[in-house]
Amino acid sequence: MTRVAVAGAAGKMGATVCEAVEEADGLELSGRADPALGTELSEVLPNADVVVDFTVPDTALANVKECLEAGVHTVVGTTGFDLDAARAAAEGSGANCFVAPNFAIGAVLLMEVSQTIAKHMPECEIVELHHDKKLDAPSGTAKRTQELIDAAGGNVHQPIHSVRLPGLVAHQEVIFGGVGQTLALRHDSIDRRSFMPGVVLACRKVADLPDRFTVGLEKLL
Repeated sequence: MTRVAVAGAAGKMGATVCEAVEEADGLELSGRADPALGTELSEVLPNADVVVDFTVPDTALANVKECLEAGVHTVVGTTGFDLDAARAAAEGSGANCFVAPNFAIGAVLLMEVSQTIAKHMPECEIVELHHDKKLDAPSGTAKRTQELIDAAGGNVHQPIHSVRLPGLVAHQEVIFGGVGQTLALRHDSIDRRSFMPGVVLACRKVADLPDRFTVGLEKLL
């Protein structure tokens, strides 16, 4: 049984993660850390094998470092923080850190297909849309999509377009253009539960990853 604690447990994503962990075979919810609950991360670390972090960009890196120093693996869904610093912390530790810009399987498939299309229709634009409480822009998903498209030989036009409105959850469109034609891919997460299979998968696999620092759910599929 893998003991999982959740940082940011009082938030919408954190609360959904807690429910998913409680329902998952082989996982045990061992702690909920959140200032709103009056519980510090340090209080839940002794009883955790894995910490899932869905907090805010300003605290995510410190949380990752605290977990790694305690020898606790981390699964991070927070975006907008310094990944290079997190990588350095993980590589000098005895635990693994897994970061996913997006835990929805459909979003990962969109990124994978985008790489194939970019080899034939390199010119494209990215439009990402999220709820109005999301703090970072462009989203981590959009940045990761650009990295993958660029690596495949594509050309993502700048800037990435970010929309923040009430009523949205998490959405992304990649539009490719060629002579006399366009091709659009779109993924919509209309419920936060769409991310939970990916989160649960990461909790189960993070301890066995070959590298101390890993980015992208596609590495687990």
